Amino acid sequence: MTFFGGVREIGGNKILLEDSGTRIFFDFGVSFPAMGHYYGGYLNPRKVNGVGDYLEFGLVPRLKGLYSREVLIAASLRYSQPVFDAIFLSHAHADHCGFLSFTDPAIPVYCGETTKTIMDVIQETSPSINFGEHDYRAFRTGDLIQVGEVSVEPVHVDHSIPGAYGFIIHSSQGAIVYTGDLRCHGPMSNMTADFIRKAKKADPIAMICEGTKISRGPISRNLSENDVLEESRKVVEGTDDLVIATFYGKDFDRFRTFYEVAKSMGRRFVISMRIAAIVDRLREDAGLNVPDVKNDRNIAVYMRRKVKGRFEEKEYLPWERPFLSNGVNFQYVRGNQGSLLFNLDLTRFTELIDIRPKPGGHFIHSMSEPFSDEDVGMELMDHWLGHFQLKSHQIHASGHCAPSDLTRIIRQIAPKTLFPVHSESPEIFDRLVPASVKVVQPIVGKKHIL
Repeated sequence: MTFFGGVREIGGNKILLEDSGTRIFFDFGVSFPAMGHYYGGYLNPRKVNGVGDYLEFGLVPRLKGLYSREVLIAASLRYSQPVFDAIFLSHAHADHCGFLSFTDPAIPVYCGETTKTIMDVIQETSPSINFGEHDYRAFRTGDLIQVGEVSVEPVHVDHSIPGAYGFIIHSSQGAIVYTGDLRCHGPMSNMTADFIRKAKKADPIAMICEGTKISRGPISRNLSENDVLEESRKVVEGTDDLVIATFYGKDFDRFRTFYEVAKSMGRRFVISMRIAAIVDRLREDAGLNVPDVKNDRNIAVYMRRKVKGRFEEKEYLPWERPFLSNGVNFQYVRGNQGSLLFNLDLTRFTELIDIRPKPGGHFIHSMSEPFSDEDVGMELMDHWLGHFQLKSHQIHASGHCAPSDLTRIIRQIAPKTLFPVHSESPEIFDRLVPASVKVVQPIVGKKHIL
């Protein structure tokens, strides 16, 4: 195994497994901390240079036979025919799949059916995001996928996005468990329990384990999704003013939480076009029990003011138009503040200028701290909230295991060797695991032989 990302950082997972001539990547994500060393604000990698600017700073591995001909045109690395057999994606967060667009389209990409659905709608609604053309092969729990000499068993886990998976990898030396990102305190914790049982039964020789919440910093509150629901409900029932909530657009559990809060409080839940598109597409998965955002009267879709500001159908993009029949604009929100729970992305705070929330309204920040790529800075947010005299509340349930849960999972699965990834303090694993488990700290680019 060679780790090209996710080492002493949260995210950026790019893990290569080689066995008997078979070469498989598990995740191929963006490392936001590493990107932040060289790029940010108005300084971004040049699209015209393909993968070249990323190779310059080691943001992607310098490997022949991995990247498409198109992205290597201006790069120092020459194109070679693919020498990798597959890429497996654990879920649709950018730190696990965001660099997929660079890879050769001839390399098959395996992912959950819901992951593919989410990636499709992200591409459709966000012109700046493109995962590229690939030979996608969808799976579900219960499948066993043979790739060369290796077989891969995907098993669902609970995370802050639908369609998340861990993997049990059956190699020539024995089973290897890769957790992906997972939690035990979410509404679908039974899926994580399934993964733990199957991983334990495999008697793994090694475990690649995420450790997002393993940190030397202050420990944040470990709220469950039900805690978020109850605390948010208290905020809403304690006011007759507008309540605004922001959350990750791909977190369907959080969408459903605020939908239930609004419905129970007799308020209408106003969501963004992008979230409406994601939720609408998720109706394809019957197991998710998704509301109909186009027709549910407990929901409204916010129509942002376009150039002419007439809110006419022709002003909106084709993917936005199906939601206009259930749409409302800033005038509706301004005039009905006490009867709404209003979803507003932090990057769309300028809408507050039109909406003019009454002083004393409430803002629920239902995202992690520190902020991610979908967020803006704390100081900037505070300036806006202060200007409009909105009361702020931090109410968030993490998509990742608490340290105590992670310790229990490792003890239950009982791997012989453990590789910590997706953690800024992986050395803490040394004192979390039983003496029978050998902890190996991955080194970027170094082959670890099992």
